Amino acid sequence: MSTAVTTAESIHRRRHYLNADYGIRSWLLTTDHKRIALLYLFSITFFFALGGLFAVLIRLELLTPAGDMMTSDTYNKVFTMHGIMMVFFFLIPSVPATLGNFLIPMMIGARDLAFPKLNLASWYLFMVGGMFAMYSVVTGGIDTGWTFYTPFSTTYSNTKVIPAALGILIAGFSSIFTGLNFIVTVHRMRAPGLTWFRLPLFVWANYAASLIMVLGTPVLAITIVLVFLERAFHIGIFDPRLGGDPILFQHLFWFYSHPAVYIMILPSMGVMSELISAFSRKRIFGYTFVAFSSVAIAVFGFLVWGHHMFVSGQSVYAAMVFSILSYLVAIPSAVKVFNWTATLYKGSVSYQTPMLYAFGFLGLFTIGGLTGLFLAALGVDVHVTDTYFVVAHFHYIMVGGVIMGYLGGLHFWWPKITGRLYPEGWAKLSALVIFLGFNLTFFPQFVLGYLGMPRRYHAYPEEFQVLNVMSSAGASILAVGYLLPLFYLLWSMRYGPEAGPNPFDARGLEWQMASPPPTHNFEQVPIVSEEAYAYHTAQEVPVAG
Repeated sequence: MSTAVTTAESIHRRRHYLNADYGIRSWLLTTDHKRIALLYLFSITFFFALGGLFAVLIRLELLTPAGDMMTSDTYNKVFTMHGIMMVFFFLIPSVPATLGNFLIPMMIGARDLAFPKLNLASWYLFMVGGMFAMYSVVTGGIDTGWTFYTPFSTTYSNTKVIPAALGILIAGFSSIFTGLNFIVTVHRMRAPGLTWFRLPLFVWANYAASLIMVLGTPVLAITIVLVFLERAFHIGIFDPRLGGDPILFQHLFWFYSHPAVYIMILPSMGVMSELISAFSRKRIFGYTFVAFSSVAIAVFGFLVWGHHMFVSGQSVYAAMVFSILSYLVAIPSAVKVFNWTATLYKGSVSYQTPMLYAFGFLGLFTIGGLTGLFLAALGVDVHVTDTYFVVAHFHYIMVGGVIMGYLGGLHFWWPKITGRLYPEGWAKLSALVIFLGFNLTFFPQFVLGYLGMPRRYHAYPEEFQVLNVMSSAGASILAVGYLLPLFYLLWSMRYGPEAGPNPFDARGLEWQMASPPPTHNFEQVPIVSEEAYAYHTAQEVPVAG
């Protein structure tokens, strides 16, 4: 106890961004990128918990074949809100809005983002969007699915489509502003000597994701406005009875929503580059290829939306083109995985918690990526479209990959964020439980989908029950794995040992300042004179915690 008190006094005495000002007002009006990152951290944790609660209800319903816990209408609302909360209010903002906000200025030697007030406005827009989405829940819910397919969402659904869509529209502007802020910051505020090819790959990945945010999100915003116009004023855009075309909605929706997958996964890939380099004590193998592969993924991401529409009635020739392009997008992703693996080869690998999450990412992302190739194949896709095979695939990519990156990054930079170390044993246990729980939850769903169980059904034939019970049991384990970090990270904020400026002996400008960092990051503008990841010798990583 005396050690904890001494540690607390030591950190408290020093002036840093956490104790620079006190009171709720100082947080709600802050323009410090680090404090705004923490506002995002608490907000998205709340929305993640809400989305997780809906997931629990889904898995409880699917424990038995009869669908006897809730009606089909209620089930439609539950999985719709699960999707909306998780996709728009957790997965998309998770890494860029929290870790990106906190780290990018420090990684490039800047005191803040280019537009600090716009950064705060982005958080407020995010929260207002979230409130609208929650309003739709408490006033009856929405049953369209998170894809809002028309003409159901514009004509036939009697649920709260407009407030939910409005919430996503407002949150979309938050995403655009964040991406714009990152792009301008990286272009204009790099420290002297920090050339493009000395940038940390986390910055490259967030830069590429920001391009998608700025270029793709307006398409979603326009689509939502069109849905609103048709639903509220019966203007014929998507409804065939009014002279519209429902397929147009799918083109517009997936033109944004497929690149949105890369808004989610690219920042986590950036985290992987930092973790694998730091915990193998090596430069990233093929740095230039990894950097350019981020941009290539962003570009290809805009060209593959049609593979979501193989069964929509598009021409065979269009389907073939989208199939080929979908295979091509796998190449830059494979480049990253290959280079990370080559980096690990003959490295001095340390199996600390962030590295366990990196290994988890490699496993889950590889499974998700390979099964994505199945869906890019026309014949296979027709067989498994709208089955649980698709559910398993996108959860391995969007949830497994993103959360492994998010939690790995959160543990890696937690000592920098709070100045405290977390209990390493509990953290390793959590990483293991999450990995096992995730695979037990979603791997059986590949089999379910292959055998023909459709998604979005609340009742199913008895032959599918064993696999569904396995999936629900895995979800219970997964929930325990997610709850563990919530408790021990909160505990570490008060009782964790003092971390020091660089507990992992990592490279990068963010590790050259005290933990927690001072308000303005750098007293003097740093001058960069060496490449990123300058691990000159294969030395062992210090054990933190």
